[in-house]
Amino acid sequence: MSDLIDHPAEGENAPEFSVSELSGAIKRVIEGEFGHVRVKGEIGRVSRPRSGHVYLDLKDDRSVLSGVIWKGVSARLSVQPEEGMEVVATGRLTTFAGQSRYQIVIEDIKPAGMGALMAMLEKRRKALAAEGLFDVARKAPLPYLPEVIGVVTSPSGAVIRDILHRLRERFPRRVLIWPVAVQGERCAPEVARAIDGFNAFTPGGALPRPDLIIVARGGGSVEDLWGFNEEAVVRAAAASAIPLISAVGHETDTTLIDHASDKRAPTPTAAAELAVPVRMDLLAWFDNQEARLTHALTSGVTARGQRLRDLARSLRRPETVLEAPRQRLDTWSERLPAALIRSVQARRVMLSDAAGVLRPGLLRRALETDRGRLANVAARLNRRAIERDLEQKSRDLAGLATRLSDAGHRQTRALRDRIEAMDRLRETLGYKATLRRGYAVVRGDGEVMTTKKAAQKAIALEIEFADGRLGVGGGSRAARAAPQSGSKTPPEQGNLF
Repeated sequence: MSDLIDHPAEGENAPEFSVSELSGAIKRVIEGEFGHVRVKGEIGRVSRPRSGHVYLDLKDDRSVLSGVIWKGVSARLSVQPEEGMEVVATGRLTTFAGQSRYQIVIEDIKPAGMGALMAMLEKRRKALAAEGLFDVARKAPLPYLPEVIGVVTSPSGAVIRDILHRLRERFPRRVLIWPVAVQGERCAPEVARAIDGFNAFTPGGALPRPDLIIVARGGGSVEDLWGFNEEAVVRAAAASAIPLISAVGHETDTTLIDHASDKRAPTPTAAAELAVPVRMDLLAWFDNQEARLTHALTSGVTARGQRLRDLARSLRRPETVLEAPRQRLDTWSERLPAALIRSVQARRVMLSDAAGVLRPGLLRRALETDRGRLANVAARLNRRAIERDLEQKSRDLAGLATRLSDAGHRQTRALRDRIEAMDRLRETLGYKATLRRGYAVVRGDGEVMTTKKAAQKAIALEIEFADGRLGVGGGSRAARAAPQSGSKTPPEQGNLF
């Protein structure tokens, strides 16, 4: 810097510089002294404008350093900067004259230690889980025996050989390999494009659409497996319509694609084992099922045959069934000629008797007798018809008289019953029936007494019972009429009330 500034002669004023000259001089000094540096700090503000460049701040507890990552460098980074991440940035220092500040142009950036990397991984896992990308309900079941298996992995590694070898041993299937980079900055975009590409295949097209996808990679460090933690890969795995098995790293390695996949395999070889069953085991199972089916059919036929034989033994033999009818037929065959002979003889006797009756003399006498009887019947025919008519009319008249008499009797009986019922009702409503139930009627001075006060005022009382009337002394008036002195006092009679 001292070489670039002309020192004024003694007694002269200091030289004058333009702003651009001074900014350029400072820029050359800073870039010359700090051509290549590595800075450790925490990422503060991160800005991603539409130009594709990344602007950020590196800070510690006392200072802040501005930084910029150009678009081409940002696309190649294995780890994208995020706010709060502790990193080690590699680049060169320069100045930005437009704002009179210095900044670092970052060429590479890496997390500062495993703790920072895992903290960023956990933060990303929680964010994606909150979106529901890891929900169990999104996971699809694996096909039992896929026809075509798509494998996303490096074509030159041992992983693809292990998968093909295991598939060949268990159950040979058609395999489509989509070659990708399995680490570095090209890993995440290529794996995401491979998953989306398999899903874009048309069923029945030139290339068959896989029934199952395996994303596989061998073991490695967290940095080597970091491409499978990228958000693009996780979203592609979660959006895959084809069931997907993740087999990244060894059993102890866990990446975010394991959470988004439909099934996680601890190793690529285990992924092949999950993809297809063992062909020999399947054939053995089929043989076992065939044997069981054959045994079941044979047992069923044998049991039904035995049942048929048991039922056949319970039936009568045909010879036994025909013995009795055969004997009856023989008996009737022996009796038939004699029966025919006797029938012919009986009919012959009947015919002879009929022929004897049909002699001419007998026929003439019988005819004359019948003619005489016919004449007598004709003579009596008119008189008997009239008599029968009169007898019928007499019977009809007698019947009508009987019906008329019966109707009169029934009507009289009904009227008598009604009169008797009304008389019973009259007796029931009258006081005589009440007297027969133990009640009595009290009369005084010719009137019916209904109260005690009225009875006490009466001169003479009369009580009517069911079987007659009884006269008794009066009430208070009789008591007041005391007998004269010197007369004989009758025996005292108690008051009825």
